[in-house]
Amino acid sequence: MFATEFDELLDNNYKSVELVPENLVSAIDELNQWVYDDINNGVYKCGIASTQEAYEKNVKKLFQSLDRVEQALKDSDGPYLFGNQLTGADLRLFPTVVRFDPVYVLLFKTNIRDIRSGYPAIHKWLRHLYWDVPVFHETTNFEHIKSHYFAGLKLVNPLGIIPVGPVPNISQKEESIIAAR
Repeated sequence: MFATEFDELLDNNYKSVELVPENLVSAIDELNQWVYDDINNGVYKCGIASTQEAYEKNVKKLFQSLDRVEQALKDSDGPYLFGNQLTGADLRLFPTVVRFDPVYVLLFKTNIRDIRSGYPAIHKWLRHLYWDVPVFHETTNFEHIKSHYFAGLKLVNPLGIIPVGPVPNISQKEESIIAAR
């Protein structure tokens, strides 16, 4: 029901998109479970950790899970997590990945690697979504994202200073980035 309930609100281009295809339900559910726990929520577990031990445990788990996503994208037959079809799994991962370099690396101390230089497959996936799928570019506002996190989270950034970088917030699709490992 959810997949079609809001069709009248959608542009005709998106009405045929099946975000959770029947043949991928269990695979998407399995991936979503650890992506949510270890990546989407993992950045917050790092950023608001109250002990060094908790921070180190969670940052390790976060980067192990990013490594899993990197491998999944390398193994994928297409530009998305599950091949040539955009799915709900891509939608779940995108907000955290698009915020990772501009916000989480610095504010939440998730700085073992950044996406642009440490995860080439994730970086390619991110740039594809952002530059080739208009709705991602149109609904991502880096100025708002950065001001929300840096000015709003006084617990981890008491002075509310908003960093200028990274510049650019997201690399152009064709831009090559030297990998740092």
